[in-house]
Amino acid sequence: MKPAASSPNAPNPASPDRKRKRPSRQISSSDAAKQQTLQSLFAGSQKPQSNTSPASPSSKRLKPETTTQSSTPSKALARAEMYTFASRSPVSTGNGVIDLTAGSPPSSPQVRRMNGAFKGRAGFNPQGGPKKLVVKNLKTNNTWDSKAYLEKIWGQLDAALAIIFKDGNDGFSKEDLYRGVENVCRQGGASTLFSRLEGRCRQHVERDVLAPLLEKAGSGNIAVLKAVLTEWARWKQQMATIRAIFFFLDRSYLLSSSKPTLAELTPQLFRELVFSHASLKPKTVEGACDLVGAERTGKQKLDQGLFRQVVDMFHELQTYSASFEPQFLGTTQQYVAEYSDTIIAEKSVPEYVALADASIASEMARCEEFALDASTRRDLLALLEDHFIVRKETDLADHEALAPLLDSGAITDLTALYALLDRRRLGNKLLPSFVKWVDESGTSIVFGKEDDMITDLLSLKQRLDLTWRTAFQRDEQLGHGLRETFETFMNKTKKGDATWGTDNTKVGEMIAKYVDQLLRGGAKSIPEVLTTRRASSINAPPKGVQLPTAAQIAEEENNDDDELDEDAEINSQLDQVLDLFRFVHGKAVFEAFYKKDLARRLLMARSASADAERSMLARLKTECGSGFTQNLEQMFKDIELAREEMLSYRQRLEERIGFEKGKNVDLSVNILSAAAWPSYPDLPVVIPANVKRAIDDFELHYKSKHTGRKLDWKHALAHCQMKATFRKGAKELVVSSFQAVAMLLFNGLAEDEQLSYNHILTESGLPEAEVKRTLQSLACAKLRPLTKHPRGKDINDTDTFSINLDFTHPKYRVKINQVQLKETKEENKETHIRVAEDRNFECQAAVVRIMKSRKTISHQELVSETIKATMSRGVLAVGDIKRNIDRLIEKDYMEREDGNMYSYIA
Repeated sequence: MKPAASSPNAPNPASPDRKRKRPSRQISSSDAAKQQTLQSLFAGSQKPQSNTSPASPSSKRLKPETTTQSSTPSKALARAEMYTFASRSPVSTGNGVIDLTAGSPPSSPQVRRMNGAFKGRAGFNPQGGPKKLVVKNLKTNNTWDSKAYLEKIWGQLDAALAIIFKDGNDGFSKEDLYRGVENVCRQGGASTLFSRLEGRCRQHVERDVLAPLLEKAGSGNIAVLKAVLTEWARWKQQMATIRAIFFFLDRSYLLSSSKPTLAELTPQLFRELVFSHASLKPKTVEGACDLVGAERTGKQKLDQGLFRQVVDMFHELQTYSASFEPQFLGTTQQYVAEYSDTIIAEKSVPEYVALADASIASEMARCEEFALDASTRRDLLALLEDHFIVRKETDLADHEALAPLLDSGAITDLTALYALLDRRRLGNKLLPSFVKWVDESGTSIVFGKEDDMITDLLSLKQRLDLTWRTAFQRDEQLGHGLRETFETFMNKTKKGDATWGTDNTKVGEMIAKYVDQLLRGGAKSIPEVLTTRRASSINAPPKGVQLPTAAQIAEEENNDDDELDEDAEINSQLDQVLDLFRFVHGKAVFEAFYKKDLARRLLMARSASADAERSMLARLKTECGSGFTQNLEQMFKDIELAREEMLSYRQRLEERIGFEKGKNVDLSVNILSAAAWPSYPDLPVVIPANVKRAIDDFELHYKSKHTGRKLDWKHALAHCQMKATFRKGAKELVVSSFQAVAMLLFNGLAEDEQLSYNHILTESGLPEAEVKRTLQSLACAKLRPLTKHPRGKDINDTDTFSINLDFTHPKYRVKINQVQLKETKEENKETHIRVAEDRNFECQAAVVRIMKSRKTISHQELVSETIKATMSRGVLAVGDIKRNIDRLIEKDYMEREDGNMYSYIA
């Protein structure tokens, strides 16, 4: 029978302080007897319909009552069959069920609660608990057959599946089929339905998908691959329709069970039945690899759409890592091994590097474009780098491969080569070949042409620094190797004519002469290859083209200003020279030649810039210490003191009565400290009378101020300015003292009168070598105030000389004094020999200091300590050190003991 509809009654009005009660429940029925029975059942618990008095605030809330209306059933059941209650009371049937039709037992007072909120109810026992109410189903039983319904629905589904597997979309209603699947699932037929669906799909794949593919298995790899892709796409489309129909089965049953969902079933069946077949799987995977292989070899362009579908299929079938990736990496390895071996044998190193970079970039771009797995990209990159870099490391870092790039200054190619090797942290493998090339190039410069030695070394240093910074990315090991190699070849010595049989380094001498050239000539004396003034007008070298000059390198370092002023340019050159100077061990050679050149510049006022002189001095003091520059600083102080002395002398002359200002001679004297300045030989010379009087007068003045001092005049260092009259006008000639003595002999001669060589030799009082040297500078040089008869470059004893009355020059003041600025071979030899002797004395002093501190020492340790102590001034050979030790033993500074030991003698 139908259940009666119930509606709650409205609650009775109550005062605001009254607690709300739930509405009471009323039961109405057309059956009077049944109504009476229910009323008698709940007689003890009925509530009056009238309003009740307000409840106490402390009382508990009463359970609301509801009213229920029931309609008359179509077929009434017996009263005994409708309601039964389980009870422990003695009034029950044998099975513990109380018959509600038998009346209700009287209620017991013990069941009432003390607060009055609970009324006694029939069938309730406080000790036994409530009785179980058993209500029998009031619906009539039907004869529904779920199996028959399942068969009916499956018939419809099977027919629809047949249409779907034939790629049809008509002949069935998806909505009706979905409802049927839902009903079957709700009736507990989900497991059976899935089993039949799986079997039907498996049957279709084996019969309609696999069989046609096996017929094409004899075709090519790519043809089989395309056929498999077609069937896979068709199978996915069919399963999409099936999944829509069986969606309720998928969500309600398969999702929570251990069986695969329809989304999982789609690739599972295809993978198990089609892809894993022995005739299809190899061809499918190899076909995908053949697509890439054809593009690598250049036979045909890669079909991007097809390859993307292949990769997606492998991912969807979950066979990418197990099947495709190993095969893909294997074919790639085979190709790369053959390709790398071929191009390394046929191509040059720059071409190989370019092809290797292109191949790696192409493979990585393909991985990114087609979304290959990260594991594939990682393993593929490792494979490519292993074959292109690690296995070809010897060929790439070979000296014969690197030397041409360094010779041509191919910065771009060197950058690419280092970047390729540095992919596997192998950039430092270039070190042996790099330092070998640097050593060979530097050694050839050091023992090559002396005039261009420093220019070539500076150019080489700038190029290599640029290569290290740009191409080698400031690699620490290559930088250390570069500096150590520079230090090695710059300190190589060879006893020969260049060093007059000594083991002095030639580099120190040439650095001193190059600095002298800069400080005398200024920015104009900087070689073209090293100048920075024109750096802004030189374009950067194109890709792969040799760096033509060091000017572009200087532009990279000094790109703040387009053009540098003269002082800044000189300072830049001095900094570069100082970089070379730091590598030189034998700094004593540099000191000796630098002191000589500085003396000439100071005495003859030939420095281009006083600021540049003091700047160089400050650099040397910072680099070598105050002890190195102590004498050099004293030389500058002597020049300042000499100026002050000459001011005092001139003031005294002006105060003297009847003074004729030195008989038309303006004398200037420099008082020098013998210990600070280089030693100069005393050459005999006949001084003109007026000059002699001026010298004697100054000597009297000086001795009157400084008692106990002796002046030693060095006429070879003197220079003067003298006026000469020629046919085309008067000139002021700047000459040396010896040149002036020779030219003054021609005063008072007729125009056609000549002086013989012997006459000049006798009257001047100079040594024969100095006379020839002086006359050659006056009569055989570019500027010739004298004429030699007969003409020629060499001075002979039979030659005669006359005034060149036709001498002319665009300037009024003409500098002819070039003799004193040039160093003679004798002077050079004397300097080298003196430095070598000083080095022996320094070596002996170092040995004595070591023995004094150690008292007893072995021979090997003594030699090692001596080398360390004398390295800054110049290291002797081991044989020379041993000879100095023997000299000290002879002088009783030390003695030899047993066991190759030495002991100090106090």
